[in-house]
Amino acid sequence: MNSLRHRHRSVIGLSVLALLITVAGCSSADDSASAAVPSPGAKVTGLCRNLDEALPSKVDGQGRRDPEPASALTAGWGNPAIILRCGVIRPAKMNDPEADGVEVNGVGWLLQKEDDGSFRFTTTLRKAYVEVTLPKERTGDGMAPLVDLATSVKKAIPEGIAD
Repeated sequence: MNSLRHRHRSVIGLSVLALLITVAGCSSADDSASAAVPSPGAKVTGLCRNLDEALPSKVDGQGRRDPEPASALTAGWGNPAIILRCGVIRPAKMNDPEADGVEVNGVGWLLQKEDDGSFRFTTTLRKAYVEVTLPKERTGDGMAPLVDLATSVKKAIPEGIAD
């Protein structure tokens, strides 16, 4: 059984996280959205299809604009796009006891700052791993995207350990 050993920080104040994310800076917008489509097993694919049906039409005030190639395992909002991928593999960083995590409206997320200035959040303790990437141009949005997605994740992806 995989042990999810990482430091979990319950609900970081929005202003603290907004400050942390704002440090990443801003740059020009991306013209097109694309996302690699995960290839999970049948059980996780079913959960991800349920999530796709439950996702909101807007995230952080941005309308849905799904990335290419089109798939029920990916979704996007705005330009530059906030990208969601469902059924991703478990990030190795979840084995790091020093990894940062946040909880937003009952959904736990591993927080990772990427080299390009974007932030990647991956659900923890769910039957499928859901990844949300905030491009560096949207890092000032704070927790709003995760707040908007929490209800859908809780509805479609049960708590537990992904296979």
